[in-house]
Amino acid sequence: MTLEEKILAAETHIFKAVFPNTTNHYDTLFGGAAMHLMDEVAFITATRFSRQRVVTVSSDRIDFKKPIPAGTFAEFIGKVGHIGNTSMQVHVEIFVEDMYSLKREKAITGNFTFVAINENKEPISINR
Repeated sequence: MTLEEKILAAETHIFKAVFPNTTNHYDTLFGGAAMHLMDEVAFITATRFSRQRVVTVSSDRIDFKKPIPAGTFAEFIGKVGHIGNTSMQVHVEIFVEDMYSLKREKAITGNFTFVAINENKEPISINR
């Protein structure tokens, strides 16, 4: 499998319905809940790409462009970006989608960096 094919195969899509238990006092998805789910999607993406133990070492530039109201769907998409020796970056996008129409738009984006580790939690080379 080529590197490009491996990157494509690791792309992760997860859909969530936005229920009131994940919203803030404005009845939109709580930013902390969005970041939690983004990190989870990024972790799955990084693990699917490398098939190694990975840990989050940083999150960078999370932009909240549109609110995600209760009663909508949120699609989380994780894609492998830059790949270093022991680390990789995963870009995550969240799209908000109306339940009862075709309206869909990008709402949140962010980048997460992961490091591959061994059983002693020491950095190791990423499997390409």
